Amino acid sequence: MLFARSSGILLHPTSLPTGFGVGDLGPAAYRFIDFLERTGQSYWQILPMGPTGYGDSPYQSFSAFAGSKRLVSPELLAREGLLERNHLAHSSINSGGWVDLAAADRVKTPLLNECASAFLERGVATPKYSNQAFNQFKQMHHEWLDAFTLFMALKERNGGRAWFEWPDEDRVWHPGRSHDAEIEAEMERQSFFQFVFFTQWQDLKNYAASKGVRIIGDLPLFVALDSADVWSAREDFKLHSDGTPQFVAGVPPDHFSETGQLWGNPIYDWMRMREGGFAWWVRRMRHSLAMFDVVRIDHFRGFAANYEIPGGSETAAVGEWVEVPGNDLFSTLAWVFGDLPVIAEDLGFITDDVNRLRDRFGLPGMRILQYAFGGDPGNPHRPHNYPAHCVAYTGTHDNETFVGWFESLTRRASVDGQAAVELGVVLEYLGGEESDVHWSAIRSLMASPAALVVIPMQDVLGLGDESRMNVPGTVGGNWSWAMSDGAVTETVESRLGSMTEVFGRAGRGFGSRAV
Repeated sequence: MLFARSSGILLHPTSLPTGFGVGDLGPAAYRFIDFLERTGQSYWQILPMGPTGYGDSPYQSFSAFAGSKRLVSPELLAREGLLERNHLAHSSINSGGWVDLAAADRVKTPLLNECASAFLERGVATPKYSNQAFNQFKQMHHEWLDAFTLFMALKERNGGRAWFEWPDEDRVWHPGRSHDAEIEAEMERQSFFQFVFFTQWQDLKNYAASKGVRIIGDLPLFVALDSADVWSAREDFKLHSDGTPQFVAGVPPDHFSETGQLWGNPIYDWMRMREGGFAWWVRRMRHSLAMFDVVRIDHFRGFAANYEIPGGSETAAVGEWVEVPGNDLFSTLAWVFGDLPVIAEDLGFITDDVNRLRDRFGLPGMRILQYAFGGDPGNPHRPHNYPAHCVAYTGTHDNETFVGWFESLTRRASVDGQAAVELGVVLEYLGGEESDVHWSAIRSLMASPAALVVIPMQDVLGLGDESRMNVPGTVGGNWSWAMSDGAVTETVESRLGSMTEVFGRAGRGFGSRAV
């Protein structure tokens, strides 16, 4: 897949301005697309949008297919006539510019439950949210929806505990088995939430396409242990007979963590998946390509080998790399889907087999400006060394903001000779004024050969590390940044738009895949 010369912005919908505790797919999302159009951006990159579990991380979801009901917009439901507008007036909150999931659940859950009751019990419907549309949705998505809705219903009945702690009769999924009325009713309610989420998402994606904006979605390599995916397909994972993992995923010690990162996701039984023609991966990729124009695959190196950590380990310090049949998997995906609109997140410990896998299927890799200033001038993350076939970022959701990174480097330079040398290289390379180092960083990427440049919104706004999205290897305090109303000034918009135009990136992409 080849990109035309273009640029875009990384902003998760939860970080949009909101009056409901967490950003959603409502009016602020449409205004953000208008901003992207006005500044010549061709892409909007987001993080995974599934219902979050452990640590409220987008990368620990109860489903690889479902959408989070937290992202449903009450305002759009009111416009459609599924909610009384006075309910919104009594539910709006001020979260102080930060995501407040507890407040969001306290406010949004009653509103969504009211909608579900009105639709399912009282027969309130609209042309968009009709019984026919609901039934068509359930039929279209039954491959994953049936297991997910039952999983959520049983999780509710079992007090929110993980599935491998449930009673024996609930721990194993039996497709087609009948259930009591209470479970059936909850499954229908969960189906309604998904119906609303995907309806709002498709409307938003269509609006983006009408403005020349394509969506880059995020596909995590691994799924959460406590998920409908693992519960309903235990045979596809390396688990003990009681459902606990034999091995879990992570990465060995690196510059992010001295003890490595212990993610806790179960490891796929890749050999069994290959014997089954990678059917689950084909379904997952088909679902992702229907939702997004481009898919960024997180931790792409895991398709060459997985770092397997024994289950029950307290850190990721002990583990081993185990080969994965990535060539066979991507050959299957390419045979089914043709040219894959996929970005490979090829960061971290990258070996030759990872590069060969990426290049064999023509997938662009990633370059990160924050990694550019160690080593010699041949550093592959320095913009003058970028190939055209790559996607360049100032930083990712796992990095400091660029301003935060620069401020940290400046502090270290006062006591660390190596940091002082690195700071000197940064200042020489980027030029400009230290007070607007983020614009110097953006300019260096915009001027580079990279076909696509994506800038985190925090870096467009020049925010410090108080606005960082995630610190890898930590739980709590992450994923909580929200953009405030009025953050995008005329000066910011004008400068971004001008830079996009000057460097020949305005308003062009590779074309949207039909859904």
